[in-house]
Amino acid sequence: MIAYIITIIILVLICAYLAYRIWFLAGVLGDIQERDEDTFRYVEELEATNLYMYDRIKKSYESLQEIDRLGAFEAEDEAGTTFQLLKEVVTELKEEFDAEAQEK
Repeated sequence: MIAYIITIIILVLICAYLAYRIWFLAGVLGDIQERDEDTFRYVEELEATNLYMYDRIKKSYESLQEIDRLGAFEAEDEAGTTFQLLKEVVTELKEEFDAEAQEK
């Protein structure tokens, strides 16, 4: 009789421990899923930002090409030097974003 009571007490303790572990692991799994959703939202926002930046860079590049279609800005004066530096930066950015778009 005492052996049955001890066995039942041990089984109850084992069940209580397993129930606690299940509850704890369910909480951990919920936290991981929440982080995954946050990461997914972050990646979506990052992709939207990249598309926006690509569009802005492309429009800036086209505007600079149209502004300088006649080659009116010479590199000898201050405005021409600034324009050439700006044009180089926008051209490099456009080439970099074009390369990333082609990789995808």
